[in-house]
Amino acid sequence: MQYLRSVIYFACMVVTAIVYSVISLPTVVLPFEARYRFIRRWAWFNIWLLERLVGLRYEVEGKENIPDGPFILMSKHQSTWETYAFQKIFPPLVWVLKKELLRVPFFGWGLALLEPIAIDRKAGKQAMAQVIEQGIERLNTGKVVVIFPEGTRMAAGKKGRYKIGGARLAVASGYPIVPVAHNAGEYWPRRGLLKKPGVIKVVIGKPIDPAGKTAEQLIEQVEAFIEGQMQRITTLAQARG
Repeated sequence: MQYLRSVIYFACMVVTAIVYSVISLPTVVLPFEARYRFIRRWAWFNIWLLERLVGLRYEVEGKENIPDGPFILMSKHQSTWETYAFQKIFPPLVWVLKKELLRVPFFGWGLALLEPIAIDRKAGKQAMAQVIEQGIERLNTGKVVVIFPEGTRMAAGKKGRYKIGGARLAVASGYPIVPVAHNAGEYWPRRGLLKKPGVIKVVIGKPIDPAGKTAEQLIEQVEAFIEGQMQRITTLAQARG
């Protein structure tokens, strides 16, 4: 029955993505804030449907740590879930992502309207320069820049190498980093259709001021917070303990 519910949810997600992408296209003439408010409702719908249909909810610890102004959000990346839920939890976001996603029919069209920083991950220094240049521009216009420091989705219980790009953006821009841990991958795995019922835990850390710190020092702080919280909130870690 849970698998059937998951399949129905996936079908609804795909169909509504197509419909919403098409009806979102005219919002290109609107200011970013108005466009974002309209488009993010699709993400909100998916989170609502996920709770009603699959029985998957979430709770947030540390909401008081969200700054009033722009910041760089650096988070664990385990599933698709956080790309939806973060649009409910945080102020208007732009994502650092691989440019191939913009080529996905329908979904990519809507994504492009949200002004992401779309990079060629094989471009090396050129991609880093793009993240810094466009990241500063997005931050200066009041947006939150989302960077997944491990670069790709990691299976629950796994850890990737933390890349320094987001920390370099913080040093170059002067804006703080807000680290975020969550265990969504235990309920919405990066592969497969099955979604498990339960409560995803999201932990938002205190802003990390880049003043007087190197990028290396910043990424160490980010990694220490996220991985430390993962040990606390992951049921896999609790089972091993």
